[in-house]
Amino acid sequence: MFPDLTRDDVFRLETRGLWLRWARLADAQAIVRLAGEKSVAEMTARIPHPYHPDDAERFIFMSRRSNADGQGLQLAITPKGKPNSLIGMVGIGPGPDTGKPELGYWLGTPYWGKGYATEAARALIDAFFAYGEGDELTASARVINPASRRVLEKCGFAYQGAGLVELPARGGLYPADHFRLDRRAWESLKSWSHTGFVREPISVEVEVDREMSLAS
Repeated sequence: MFPDLTRDDVFRLETRGLWLRWARLADAQAIVRLAGEKSVAEMTARIPHPYHPDDAERFIFMSRRSNADGQGLQLAITPKGKPNSLIGMVGIGPGPDTGKPELGYWLGTPYWGKGYATEAARALIDAFFAYGEGDELTASARVINPASRRVLEKCGFAYQGAGLVELPARGGLYPADHFRLDRRAWESLKSWSHTGFVREPISVEVEVDREMSLAS
């Protein structure tokens, strides 16, 4: 799904206000604290509530393994200039039902309403189409989550209809809106703010990465 360029943990995406990087074990505490909030977890399919530190560490290792084998790309969202301060996650991986590339993201509540989710999602979408050979992305949002729907719409996703989706961490089927973005539509939206795709220097990564990491 993703090329060799993204399969090294020194890879990062840089936007106007964010750095997106591989998750690290040092992020586990922030993941538990932010993703573990009920208002965040209940909008996702796989984040449990309460969120145990062991679950966070397991997620981190799984995300790193997925990144390394190119089956997906899960990145920690951090403010530019504060690469150790995780505020959320954004990722693309095979959808559980169709196996098609699917976009997902979450942000801690202190960072809602600042445009970070849209900025992070656009950067990863750009990377997916610019570096990979995939022709489409899918995404879903719970019908009770209009903020997530707005993010997808601002990223160019087209509404495909509603239906029931399984949310394992929520214990059942729930109504959700489904969205799709294809390569042709993405190419028509290249007026998005320029997003840089750079490899983080190893020296910087070693200095910052004193511990391993992961994502959710």
